[in-house]
Amino acid sequence: MKNVLFASTLALSILSCQENKQQNLPIVENAVDNAESAVSGSFKSYRGNNITVNNIYSELIKDDKNLTALNSRIVKTLEETEKVLAVYNNVLNTTKSNYQDADDQTKAITDSLLKQQVQKEISASSDRYDLKVKNITDHISQITKNNEKLVSTYTAFKIRKTLSEIEKYQNAHPLKIDSLNTFISKQNKLLEELKKFK
Repeated sequence: MKNVLFASTLALSILSCQENKQQNLPIVENAVDNAESAVSGSFKSYRGNNITVNNIYSELIKDDKNLTALNSRIVKTLEETEKVLAVYNNVLNTTKSNYQDADDQTKAITDSLLKQQVQKEISASSDRYDLKVKNITDHISQITKNNEKLVSTYTAFKIRKTLSEIEKYQNAHPLKIDSLNTFISKQNKLLEELKKFK
């Protein structure tokens, strides 16, 4: 803890002793070659480090009616899936919860023979219901799998679509090593000067 506090204090004191902040500007300005070049539209709307694949894709599809329509259909399908399954799952989960509660209630039955009979009746009723709704649960399972596959496939599609935009950004902003070399030289010079002080 003391080392962290010392390092922080040292860093702050060094920063407060800077002679002229303008000296560092040329180094930063020279870091990116051709920084003013036109970049793809997907990066123009976003500044900072919060550019995501979804941001880029959203910008990319703005001018493509087919992709916009596809995106709308996928989003709508995912929303509808959630709503449809919610209705079925509500009934299924409520029924399952009722059977679980009935089973828990059997703990209050002190007559062991009666308890076993009631538990068998609960189990038989539950099994009949499972058989009754098997077609429904099979369909729900298929819809869930299709939903996962849709999300997975669309995610892969979006990533592939945005890779070219990411590469365009890189090509428009090639990084130069000159500024880093200059900065390393500056650091080394300062370290040598520091060694001379006693």
